[in-house]
Amino acid sequence: MPGTADLSPDELLELLGDEYTRAVLEAVLDRPRSGAAVADATGVSRATAFRRLNDLAELGLVETEYHLDPDDGHHHKRYHAVIDTFSVTFGEEGFEVTVDTDGTRARDRVPARAPADD
Repeated sequence: MPGTADLSPDELLELLGDEYTRAVLEAVLDRPRSGAAVADATGVSRATAFRRLNDLAELGLVETEYHLDPDDGHHHKRYHAVIDTFSVTFGEEGFEVTVDTDGTRARDRVPARAPADD
């Protein structure tokens, strides 16, 4: 899946229009969580949670980190959102979708435009 700069507004809106994607994204907004913890927090299956997390990571809206569990010494992959705002505006030129991230990614602001239908 391409990064947000390569997606059309329709593709971004379709992805974020999915209720499972939104639930998964919301679950990692406040703190990093493992895929299993996201599934538990949202009530979606683990497969769905991991699929949506990977889609969001490929877009640059979610990043991964590895956490060392002090109890068992194992490394666990955790996900956290890097999105600050997602906005959609409509004007004479059509839809404009803007994604602002928290600066941990190379791109901080990624606008995308779709032309208005005549």
